Amino acid sequence: MTPETLTIALTALLVDALIGWPDALYRRISHPVVWIGRLISALDARWNRGRHRIARGALAVAVTLGAAVIPALLLTWALAGLPFGPVVLGVLAWPLVATRSLHDHVAAVARPLAAEDVPAARAAVAMIVGRDLDDRPEPIARAALESLAENASDGVVAPLFWAAVAGLPGIAAYKAINTLDSMIGHMSPRHALFGRVAARLDDLVNLPASRLTGLLFVAAAGSRRAWRVMRRDARRHRSPNAGWPEGAMAGALDVRLSGPRRYHGVESLEPWLNAGARDPGAADLLRGLALYRRAMALLGLGLALALAL
Repeated sequence: MTPETLTIALTALLVDALIGWPDALYRRISHPVVWIGRLISALDARWNRGRHRIARGALAVAVTLGAAVIPALLLTWALAGLPFGPVVLGVLAWPLVATRSLHDHVAAVARPLAAEDVPAARAAVAMIVGRDLDDRPEPIARAALESLAENASDGVVAPLFWAAVAGLPGIAAYKAINTLDSMIGHMSPRHALFGRVAARLDDLVNLPASRLTGLLFVAAAGSRRAWRVMRRDARRHRSPNAGWPEGAMAGALDVRLSGPRRYHGVESLEPWLNAGARDPGAADLLRGLALYRRAMALLGLGLALALAL
């Protein structure tokens, strides 16, 4: 990490926390992640067929990474040495951070759930999770909290971590890998081979940030229970990374997360995190959002202190 890369990460976090990605801007130019997604879709349609699908998937990863990283390297080179170059690069990195949009999406579930408008809450949570949900408030709150915890790592801490390590090319590479995983990294019959390299690479690049996110939740909660549950239960999660922030969130709020769920009518018997605790409700979702805000404030403070030192 250097003062320049720390400036890039801190600038991206501050700009995104202040304004997010405005709807008017999305309507005009869409979003860089959507651009990456279009390339991945085209490569999936063209190359995910016939023999050697693992090798073809690896080539798709390489092409996507090149398309994301090469422009970032050229911009970094062009702005090198300019007085406000790192700030400009931070503004360019801003769309690749989801601090505000994650909060807004989860708050869109919390508000109707707190008002006992369960159908509206269910419709809102369907925008951020893919599991089957009925009209009971507890599974809706649980799904939203899990999404908040996991995406705090994938959507905020991990991009900023790689920005702090490698500047604009680092955050661009991370978002390309993360988007590849979300699109082709799942274990469906179509992508079990083609997406294997993308899934393994995503697990690797998310490893440091998932632990860091869990620690941020523990620090923001000021709770020994959050630490104990995270340490005890994180490795029980189906994901090698998501259990750390979810375990910390479960312990901080003293609710149970993960557990059995259904996807397209098929039940998945996942183990509980913080088993024995109660199911979360609307009030816990609001508390989870407050914990998220404190954790992201700590992240910003940590970047600022690292830069000052």
